[in-house]
Amino acid sequence: MPSAVSARDPGLQPERTRLAWRRTTLSCTVAAVLAAKQALRQGSSPLALVAVALSGLVWLGFLAVAHRRIQALSHGVRPRMLGVRSAAAAALCTVALACFALATLF
Repeated sequence: MPSAVSARDPGLQPERTRLAWRRTTLSCTVAAVLAAKQALRQGSSPLALVAVALSGLVWLGFLAVAHRRIQALSHGVRPRMLGVRSAAAAALCTVALACFALATLF
């Protein structure tokens, strides 16, 4: 009788992780677009324009981190663990994007 560990499909976990990175990238894209829409709807205050510009830069940074990770997961071999710098960059981009989106409201 094979154990549960040996019956595990090693291809599913990287696929789930790759899909999670894609969903998170899509969420960041929606947040950045909604922040820009909100800022442009209210008028162009200097703070709102700076927040929209910074949101775009942060979005590009997160996109770069996510793209590297998605590429690492798609090679078929077991990917290396996500580095501390990449994880910190992704977390920082997410928090910064939320802060800049909030700044467009004021």
